[in-house]
Amino acid sequence: MDIREKLLLLQKISGLTQTELARRLGVTFAALNRWINKKALPRKSAEVKINTLYIEYSGEKQIPQSVLAGKKYLLVQKKKQYPNPLKNILQYPDIHDAFVLALTYHSNRIEGSTLSEGETADVLFRGASLPHKSLSEQIEVKNHQTALEYLFEYLFQKKSIDEKLILKIHAILMNSVRSDAGEYRRHGVRIVGSYVPTVNHLKISDMMSTLVKDIRQKPKDMIDFLAHTHARFEQIHPFSDGNGRVGRLLMTALALRSGLPPVVIREEKRKFYLLYLNTAQLKDSYDQLEDFIYDSLSDGYAILERKN
Repeated sequence: MDIREKLLLLQKISGLTQTELARRLGVTFAALNRWINKKALPRKSAEVKINTLYIEYSGEKQIPQSVLAGKKYLLVQKKKQYPNPLKNILQYPDIHDAFVLALTYHSNRIEGSTLSEGETADVLFRGASLPHKSLSEQIEVKNHQTALEYLFEYLFQKKSIDEKLILKIHAILMNSVRSDAGEYRRHGVRIVGSYVPTVNHLKISDMMSTLVKDIRQKPKDMIDFLAHTHARFEQIHPFSDGNGRVGRLLMTALALRSGLPPVVIREEKRKFYLLYLNTAQLKDSYDQLEDFIYDSLSDGYAILERKN
């Protein structure tokens, strides 16, 4: 990530205007504008200020390997207590509904839904129609619920996670929302707000086939596996829309298949989720994303233990 990219991302995540950002960095508006437009480079002292402010707003940090290794050890111990979370989800209606609500609400909110958690619950469990909210947002809630129910049953039958499943999940999620539901995109696309290049649409089929072959393995380090698979899927960006939701459901499917709970990525952590995902894709640095996924699995265990 060069200085220009860091400044633009810093401005986006901080919410500061260019004038306010210049003031925080102790430089003129004109100097900052020259950096952003690549007409000049900041001095070393100014670069230090940029990096310091970036860390302050982004929360980006180096995760010591000892800390990450310790968390992975704790996850192994937790897995011994709850060897089959999917069985608990299907056996206990309260745990089932808690996961359906959490996964649906947070995943849709990450993608821009305006429905509150209470409104999402009304649509999910009480069949409510909300006249003050858009119909498409309510359809997306029911579609996500249907996709989860399909996924739970599919995994319970111990079927393999393959391309047909991924396409089916997309078809369910985008039902009555997009005409190309269940189909790979046939055009170029960029990830809004990201500098990560996506795959040429002509290569999607081959790259997805390779991805599916790779996820059939049984890795020793599941957090590392989930982080790399998720970053890879999102960079392929196989669909015109719905890639984030499909990618998070795929991550949950892989976790459940391995005896872990669903990966609950909360919408209030959206900024860090996207930042760490971008860092993994652009810098081939996965520690932050792995640490984030560990925390998201911990949120899954909290629901499993009825603590959340």
